[in-house]
Amino acid sequence: MSRHALISGASIAGPALAHQLNAQGWRTTCVERTPRLRDEGQNIDIRGAGREVLRRMGIEDAVREAGTGEVGLRFVDDAGAVVAEFPAGENDTGGGTAEVEILRGELSRILYERTCDRTDYRFDEQIRELTDHGDHVTARLASGDVLDADVVVVAEGTRSRTRALVMPEAEVAELGLQIAHLTIPRASDDDLWWRWHSAPGSRSTSLRPDNRGTTRAMLAFLSDVRGLEQLDRAGQATILRRTYADVGWQAPRALAALDDAPLYFDAVAQVRLPSWSTGRTVLLGDAAWATGPFGLGTSLALVGAYILAGELSGGRDHGTALARYEELMRPFVDKAQDVKPAALRAMNPRSAAGLRVQRTVLGALGSLSSVFGGLVEKLSSPPSDAIDLPDYPVAA
Repeated sequence: MSRHALISGASIAGPALAHQLNAQGWRTTCVERTPRLRDEGQNIDIRGAGREVLRRMGIEDAVREAGTGEVGLRFVDDAGAVVAEFPAGENDTGGGTAEVEILRGELSRILYERTCDRTDYRFDEQIRELTDHGDHVTARLASGDVLDADVVVVAEGTRSRTRALVMPEAEVAELGLQIAHLTIPRASDDDLWWRWHSAPGSRSTSLRPDNRGTTRAMLAFLSDVRGLEQLDRAGQATILRRTYADVGWQAPRALAALDDAPLYFDAVAQVRLPSWSTGRTVLLGDAAWATGPFGLGTSLALVGAYILAGELSGGRDHGTALARYEELMRPFVDKAQDVKPAALRAMNPRSAAGLRVQRTVLGALGSLSSVFGGLVEKLSSPPSDAIDLPDYPVAA
C-alpha cells in the first residue's frame, strides 16, 4: 500500500510538496480552509535554489510564461520623477526584481493544475484534531471526516491555526511592518517598472505590473499598534485612509479603490521555532520559518517542499527523515531571517530629513557599507542560493 501524506495548506508549499511526493508514489490529501484557490496577493519572486527546484519539478517554463513582465525597481519622488532605478536581474539571484516574477495566485494555480489529478484537494476544510499513534496519525477534519496518514504536514502561513494543535508554544515575532495589498485598475501611465514612493511617517506606496491587465498596489507602513490584520475589511480601510490621508503620488488612487478592490492586509512577522516536527507531524513554509520582508518566502517554500519530499521518500524512518530535512534547511532559513530593525527603518524613514537622506543615498548609489546600502544589497542579492540542493532519485 502506498504511503499517505495529509497536507494542510494549498498555497505554494503544500501543492509543491504534493507534486514531489506524488512523483515518489505517495498518496496525498490537501485540505485548505478557504473555499477556493486564492488569487489575491502580490508579485513574488523565485530565486537561486528555488529556481533550480522549478527546473527539477519541470515547471520552470510554465512559471516564466506566466510572469508579470516586471523590468526592475524604481524609487520615485513626490512628483513621480525617478530617484534611482535597479533593473531586473539577468540570472537566478540578482536584482531587486528577480528574473522570474509571478503573481502568488498564478504560481499556486500552476502547482494545483499539475497535482489535482493525483492529489485529493478538499477546500473549505481544515484539521481540527490530530492523534499520533506512533506508526500513523489520525486527523479529524472540520467536516467530521477522519483520515489516517503516515505523516501530516502543516504548510500554512505565518499565523497558522493548525500549528497550534502540535506546537501551541510557537511564538510569532511582530516586526511592526503593516502591508495592504490591493488589485486596482491599470492606468494609462502604468508601466512594467515596480515604482516605490516613500513618505515621512514610515509610509510607502508602490505599484507593480501584473499579467492580468490590472496593477498591484501596496501600502506599507511601520506601526507599534498590533492586531490590525485581525480587523474586518471596513476597519482596515479606515486605518489605511487615516494613515495615508496626507500622502501624495499614487496613494489617493489606491485609497479611492479601497471600497471595490481585492484587499489583503498583512502584519509582517517572523516565526522562529527550536524544532519543526513532533512525532509524525512536521511544519513547512511560513508556518515553520516565516522570514518577514525581502521576498524569500516563495523560494524557501519550494526548497523546503523539495527537501522534505526527498527525505521522506529516501527509505529512512520518519524520525530520521524529518531530522535530516531540518538539518539541511535550518542554515538556509537562518540566513534568510537575518533582518535587522535598522534596515526596516532605513527603508521606511520616519522624518522628512530621513527621507531626504534615503533619496540622496539612493540617487548617489552610496557606499554599500551604510545601513541603507546594505539593505539595497540585501534586496538585490538575498541569500537565495545559500544551500546545496541534494539529488533525490525519482520513482519510476
